[in-house]
Amino acid sequence: MREFSVPPIVTVGDSANLTDPVWDNAEAAPDSVQFIRRDDSGGWVDVTCRQFRDEVVAVARGLVAAGVRPGDRVALMSRTRYEWTLVDYAVWAAGAVTVPIYETSSTEQAAWILADSGAVGAVVETTAHATLVAGVRDDLPDLAHLWQIDLGGVDELVAAGAAAEPAEIDRRRADLGSSDVATIIYTSGTTGRPKGCVLTHRNMYADIANAVPVLPNLFRPNASTLLFLPLAHSFARLIQIGVVHARVTMAHCADPKHLVAELQEVKPTFVLSVPRVFEKVYNGAKQKAEAAGKGKIFARAEAVAIAYSEALETSSGPGLGLRAQHALFDKLVYAKLRAALGGRCRDAISGGAPLGARLGHFFRGVGVTVCEGYGLTETSPAASANLPDYTRIGTVGRPLPGVTIRIADDGEVLIAGDLVFQGYWHNEAATTEAITADGWFHTGDLGSLDGDGYLTITGRKKEIIVTAGGKNVAPAVLEDQVRAHRLVSQCLVVGDRQPFIAALVTLDEEALPAWLESAGLPADTDVDSLRGNEALRAEIQTAVDKANQSVSKAEAIKVFRVLPRDFTEATGELTPSMKVKRQVVHKTYAAEIADIYGA
Repeated sequence: MREFSVPPIVTVGDSANLTDPVWDNAEAAPDSVQFIRRDDSGGWVDVTCRQFRDEVVAVARGLVAAGVRPGDRVALMSRTRYEWTLVDYAVWAAGAVTVPIYETSSTEQAAWILADSGAVGAVVETTAHATLVAGVRDDLPDLAHLWQIDLGGVDELVAAGAAAEPAEIDRRRADLGSSDVATIIYTSGTTGRPKGCVLTHRNMYADIANAVPVLPNLFRPNASTLLFLPLAHSFARLIQIGVVHARVTMAHCADPKHLVAELQEVKPTFVLSVPRVFEKVYNGAKQKAEAAGKGKIFARAEAVAIAYSEALETSSGPGLGLRAQHALFDKLVYAKLRAALGGRCRDAISGGAPLGARLGHFFRGVGVTVCEGYGLTETSPAASANLPDYTRIGTVGRPLPGVTIRIADDGEVLIAGDLVFQGYWHNEAATTEAITADGWFHTGDLGSLDGDGYLTITGRKKEIIVTAGGKNVAPAVLEDQVRAHRLVSQCLVVGDRQPFIAALVTLDEEALPAWLESAGLPADTDVDSLRGNEALRAEIQTAVDKANQSVSKAEAIKVFRVLPRDFTEATGELTPSMKVKRQVVHKTYAAEIADIYGA
């Protein structure tokens, strides 16, 4: 199949904007709990729909009093916390445009985003953030205001807003239409400077308004979530506007180190994550079972969970014997895994990278259905998803309502619909390259559609490796499977114009101590001295062998090297959204790659 389209459920009117649900909720259900947030004592307090609307108005008035005009850009640099969401909606209520900046961004990245967007103000979280902005402020003539959350910046805005008429917010909201720009999100980019994706209120509103009705398992009465991914990422941002649209309760987790404890406190009914987190949950549970001498029990429980999930996709469903085994392991194993997520979580959303059929079946068999979806910042971002009634594990689902997906002759995935962005800020050449005259967005991803419209992503168009023998190799297929091993953190496949395929592998620092103990090695053994360890290499070889089973001999990994350290954002190999910068890795480890091929 070359094209599949799903008609929209909701059409966004010209006068609609993303603040509408905030006002609607405050009128329809003023006392419903929209958020729970940390108070000064460290406990959790409720924020009702009415309170949230009133706080949004108060902060928006502060922005108006500061001189922020409709269409002005306001930067927002902070961890995932309640104030991020509050300021985001306040910027919109003032008629302005939010420009997110990852709180881990470098000075150069932040300076570029502030300058390119022409931000007139910036809300930052910490003194470190404020110092960063202060260091480049002389090069930012448009930047007139800086507010720091940790030093009472939000309270400053509220106090200053007392001078602005409350009716001004009503006027600005009335003037704000769906075609107006809501946000400029700078893609972290694996090459070159970030490009600013211009998204309108219609883009984001159409995406979430059509997603909520087909995801009743997530956005339902009494549902709740704990958001821990960075809100500067469009995926987390979509969940933010989704919980407001559907009046679902949300808490924010600012520090992933506290995630386990906060899951127990919040007890969410669903979570949003990336595949690496699901891999760590699985690997951690397996490692814990093996350390307790229960490795065989876990292995059997895993096999039953996967078989049970696979049977759900058959006409007959799980047989009596399989159901009995599943019920036994639910008490012994699965319930403990669900308890780690707070005990109430039955659904999750995964995106940003392929999850893989094995993990998808495992978690569904355990009792946590992972809805895997697909999209890019340029598509607001969700373009497809596996839904409760339309799930095919191993795919990224069918197009969401209002979305059409087409596979080009060269295998590239094209997307059309109201969710497609308007273009790149101040970059007409890149916009023309990305969007056709008739509205098709070129994703740069390669994929296929099956006969029922389910999309499978097979790799990135620009990442295709062509060996010396002329064989085209999609590295993602191999990398995802190697990375699934508990000892592996990252895997990067190399071999362009070379006689065979090889891989660079980094170790997971969290999983390494347990392996060292099992291997009888000192706990302080460094990775560099382990690179040639036969037992370690044999362990990694099992992951490579498994990955090689999914490709032809010409595409298989023939050689791998364990690198002395992991890829990090600080050292430049990862983007803020944890994507590997291939060119940086190739440059950093050029000697290692050359040695593989005897150059």
